[in-house]
Amino acid sequence: MSGPKEYISKIISNDLIDPSLYSRFNVKRGLRNADGTGVLVGLTRIGDVHGYIIDEGEKIPVEGKLYYRGIDVEDIVRGAGADNRFGFEETVYLLMFGALPTKAQLEKFSALIGDCRELPKNFAEDSIMKAPSRDIMNKMARSVLTLYSYDDDPDNNSPENVLRQCLELIARFPTIAAYSYMAKKHYYDHESLIIHLPAPSCQSAETILSLIRPDQQYTRLEAEILDLALVLHAEHGGGNNSTFAVHLLSSADTDTFAAITAGINSLKGFKHGGANIKVMGMMEDIKGHVKKWDDEGEVADYLSRILRGEAYDGSGLIYGQGHAVYTLSDPRAVLLRDKAALLAEEKNLTGEYKLFRLIERLSPGIFKKIKDSDKDICSNVDFYSGFVYSMMGIPRELFTPLFAVSRIAGWCAHRLEEIVSGGRIIRPAYKCVQPRLQYVPLDERQPPKLGDSPFNN
Repeated sequence: MSGPKEYISKIISNDLIDPSLYSRFNVKRGLRNADGTGVLVGLTRIGDVHGYIIDEGEKIPVEGKLYYRGIDVEDIVRGAGADNRFGFEETVYLLMFGALPTKAQLEKFSALIGDCRELPKNFAEDSIMKAPSRDIMNKMARSVLTLYSYDDDPDNNSPENVLRQCLELIARFPTIAAYSYMAKKHYYDHESLIIHLPAPSCQSAETILSLIRPDQQYTRLEAEILDLALVLHAEHGGGNNSTFAVHLLSSADTDTFAAITAGINSLKGFKHGGANIKVMGMMEDIKGHVKKWDDEGEVADYLSRILRGEAYDGSGLIYGQGHAVYTLSDPRAVLLRDKAALLAEEKNLTGEYKLFRLIERLSPGIFKKIKDSDKDICSNVDFYSGFVYSMMGIPRELFTPLFAVSRIAGWCAHRLEEIVSGGRIIRPAYKCVQPRLQYVPLDERQPPKLGDSPFNN
């Protein structure tokens, strides 16, 4: 067999599309309009991301808002805080059923979720321990697909059956993520294998911390801020990549396990759920090259180098800054940032926290100067989520899985919405720009000439 370079060159030359054709045929690349807004492809009652208004055709920046079933997420967070309770289970109930639960309903629902946390008999041993993965998201995806075999009615897509499947998956995700991590630590990092049983009385944030820590110990503040992160990541409208993937597969009338696995595999990407890992890598680089973290000039100079592609990974990006929808502020970042200040004080990391705040304050001005752009940018939730997790000692390989533990609530709500209201398989159009060619008999074929291009007709 010829070396792979020959095949790679063939793939590149034959799959490359002339960029000018996208404008010529008015293709919405990334399903984005020319002004940066998203192409409208569906309707939803579940979540709304509000970051700008359109006034007489002009995009006007506004403070960001996030609504779950029409309720401001800030009010959900403040309401749970005022009662000194966790908010994720309430958030799941709201997203799934469309209304806030009463006290009795919330207690019953939380108990139901707690009772479903354990995995099916022998599942952990046969599926997770005997087939571990270096990547926790990979293992979570495979685990969800395997759960199909443990379900007595896996292909029944009635709302009643899908609801049952969804609630079981939401309850089990913390356990799957924790066990997948412990298996990775044991089989790939050669550490002791420690497996705890989930306690039905624990809320989701408490369950996660107790399952990933050998001594099962955590502070109330740690559980509160992890619960906040779960609430803030639970839903972000129907158009985000992973949720749209769930809509896409659900519209094809596939099973719940296949549809949710699509969401996991989408979220795994560094352009989606893996963004906070990029932030932490960048922050380590900044801390290693900036001597005085409180020196605005020195910090600004290094951020300028990053933005010009002269430092860190050469991408020209300040990770954690900017968002596809939010302009003046990301409400998730604001809420997480304020809570992070308390955790930084508890962990004696206020100096590092102040560095994050300084970068957040300086980045918009540096972006406008270096890029000569009037685009409004703000810190997004990824800028602070990785920092929060790292302060709690949560390993980096669990950052994105924690996102999945939260976002499955939104995925499940959207899957049910697609089943109830969708009705048609999602099938956008692609225009073929490949010139027509004649079939050449095998004995008459000649290798392409050097310099041949798919754009040459």
